[in-house]
Amino acid sequence: MIRGSICKKCRRAGQKLFLKEERCFTPKCAMVKKPYVPGMKAKKHRSALSEYGSQLAEKQKVKRIYGITERQFRKYFEEALKARGVVADVLVKKLETRLDNVIFRLGWGGSRAKTKQIVSHGHILLNNVRVNIPSINVKKGDVITIRQGSLKKVLFKDLEAKIKKQTIPSWLSVEKKEDGVFKVAVIGAPTREEVLLPVDLAMIVEFYSR
Repeated sequence: MIRGSICKKCRRAGQKLFLKEERCFTPKCAMVKKPYVPGMKAKKHRSALSEYGSQLAEKQKVKRIYGITERQFRKYFEEALKARGVVADVLVKKLETRLDNVIFRLGWGGSRAKTKQIVSHGHILLNNVRVNIPSINVKKGDVITIRQGSLKKVLFKDLEAKIKKQTIPSWLSVEKKEDGVFKVAVIGAPTREEVLLPVDLAMIVEFYSR
């Protein structure tokens, strides 16, 4: 049931949102097997959306990608609107610096849904303090590690191999210490150009600016 509901989010969006870990890169991916909108009239062409509908669709994509609620997304937008800089750039920075997303970018979990669990179950230390809130935003100078007691769990099996396969963002630095613990330092901030979200952020800004 979970698999179906998640895959339908990609089909409704009309593109891969990469919500199902390795499955998204195989022929089993729903967007490969059923590249059309779910429902009885699914195989017919998509109806043209209104301007409002298109903007709403872009907003929904971002919410699904990061696994956040409407309330959380509106909060990020309002904060981005008040901050200095381009609204879309600030919005991306706020989304990317969520702790659960950082863990996802490091390759410690195959999906953001899984990294939310990793954080909420208390497996992560932020500046040597155990945290369990996935939405915490990290900043330059912060240090992220896995709790020593969690390292032997199946969840973190073959962690070094996972990290090697991952393209680590330029604003994060990963170091393996002598005791085998991976130390991650936040050395900068994410940029809109590096993230390359498959959405039109300008349309989202227009949606909330109505």
